[in-house]
Amino acid sequence: MGSLSTNAEKKAGRALDNIDLKCTISNTTMKKISAFTDDALGTMDAVAVAEAIASGKISAQEATEAAIARAEKVNGELNAIAIKIYDTAREQTKTKPHGDFFGVPTFIKDNDNMKGLPTQLGTYAFTSKLAKRNSKFVDQYLSLGVNPLGKSTLPEFGLICSTENPNWGITRNPWNTDYTTGGSSSGSAALVASGVVPIATANDGAGSTRIPASCCGLVGLKPSRDRLINFDGSEVLPLNLGYQGVLTRTVRDTAAFYAAAEKHYCNPKLPAMGLVQHPGKKRLKVLFFDNIAEGKIGHQDADTYQSQLHAAKLLTSLGHTVEQIPFPFDIGEMSQHFLNYYGFFAFAFTSMSGLMVKAKVDKKQLENFTTGLSAQFKKNALKLPKSLRILKKSGAEAENYLKQYDLIMTPVLSQKVPKIGHFNMELPYQEIAHRAVSFASYTGLQNVTGSPAISIPMSTSSDGLPIGVQFIAPLGQDKTLLELAYEIEMAQPWQFLYNS
Repeated sequence: MGSLSTNAEKKAGRALDNIDLKCTISNTTMKKISAFTDDALGTMDAVAVAEAIASGKISAQEATEAAIARAEKVNGELNAIAIKIYDTAREQTKTKPHGDFFGVPTFIKDNDNMKGLPTQLGTYAFTSKLAKRNSKFVDQYLSLGVNPLGKSTLPEFGLICSTENPNWGITRNPWNTDYTTGGSSSGSAALVASGVVPIATANDGAGSTRIPASCCGLVGLKPSRDRLINFDGSEVLPLNLGYQGVLTRTVRDTAAFYAAAEKHYCNPKLPAMGLVQHPGKKRLKVLFFDNIAEGKIGHQDADTYQSQLHAAKLLTSLGHTVEQIPFPFDIGEMSQHFLNYYGFFAFAFTSMSGLMVKAKVDKKQLENFTTGLSAQFKKNALKLPKSLRILKKSGAEAENYLKQYDLIMTPVLSQKVPKIGHFNMELPYQEIAHRAVSFASYTGLQNVTGSPAISIPMSTSSDGLPIGVQFIAPLGQDKTLLELAYEIEMAQPWQFLYNS
C-alpha cells in the first residue's frame, strides 16, 4: 500500500503542505491500546480540556502537542487516521481564542469536506480533488473553536458497519485490537476511546454514530432530523437518512457540544436543547421490546440480551416504568428495503461518480460490498418507490409507540462486538450483507423516522468489550435522551481504557 499524497498532488496540481495521507498498517496484532498518559490532556474530557485552556492551567499548544504525541504512539496499531495536518493544527493554536471548545484537539471524519484537503471517503477507487471550501457542518463544528489534527478513517463510502478495507487498511478497536470498532465512524471512535482526543465528528446514515459508540464504550447521539446542519445536498434526496454528530467519552461532552453548536445554528422548527447539565426530574415510561426468536434477523445473542435486561432493571431501580412487549416489526423485511435504498447511494458513487465525487472511479478498485450493493440496486431499481413506501410506513408505526411512551429501549446491536475478519471485504457480497444486517438490525429505522436515538455504554461482553444500549425519543426530544444518559452515567459510571 502506498501513500495517496503523490497521486493527489498530481491530480490537484498543487502541493499538500503539511498533509500526510498515509495510513499505517501494523502486521502485529496487539490487544488493548491506550493513549492515556500523564500529559497536558491526562484523563480529561473535552469540557475539562476547554476549561483548563481558558483558565491558563494548560495552553492550547500543550493540548495539541499532547494529542499529536498520543496519535503517533497508537495509530500504528489502530489505523484510525486518514489524513494528518499536525503543522496546521500547531498554527491554529496561535489564533485568538473563540468558541466554547477553543483549543480542544479533534478529528473530522473523512466524508466531510475541509478546505484544502482531499475527501477520500475510505477508498482508493478515485483520487479526490482538494476541497475548495468546508462543508456547512464542518463550519458549524469549527465554530466551537476545536482544533482538528486531521481526518479519521471510514469504510468505503461509509456503506458498511466496519472498516476492514483490503487496501486502505483495518481500523482496530482499542479495547482489543483483534476486534472491530464498528462503523462507519470507525476512526473517530478509535481515536476518542483510546484517549488520543476527547471528541471527534461522526455521522449516521444507518447507525454509523451509534454502532461504533456501542463497540468502543462511547456516547453516540444521533440527533433529531435537521438538529444540526446536515450533509450538503441532502435536501434533494427522496428520503434523507444522514445525520451529523460527534462521539465522546462523557455525556456532558455530548451535551456541551450540542449547546455550543446551537450558537452557530439553531433549527427554529425544533425545541432548542440549551445546555443539559443534569438528569431530568420526570420519571419516564419506557417501552422495552423482547428478544426476537432465534434464527431470525435481529435475534440478540446472550451477552446482548443480558445487557438489555440489566438496563431494564437499572431503569426500574431509578424509578422509571419499563414495559416489555414482543418485538412488533419484521426486521428482516425492513432490512431488505433499507438495503435497496442504500444501494442507490452505492450506485451513485460508482456509476454517477462525476456527480457524487467529481472524479472517475476505478471500479476494479472497489470492494465487493460496494459493487454488490450497487448491482443489487440496478437489479431492483424499479422497486425503489415500494421500498421507500414500506420504510416510511414502518417509521410511522414506530412513531405511534412514541405517542404512548416517553422512550423506547432497544439494543444498539444484536450481537457482541465481532472479531476483525467478520466483515472481510473480500467475502462475497451476499455474505457480507447478511452479516451486516444481522449485526446492525436496530439502528436504521431511526434514520427513517428522524427521531433522536442515543447509544450509551451499559455493560461488557464475555470477551471484555463494551455493549451499548439504545434509547429512542420522539422527534425534537433530544434533551430527554441526554437527561436519562446523565442519570445512568451517575448511577453506573462506565469504564474507560484508563480505569479498566
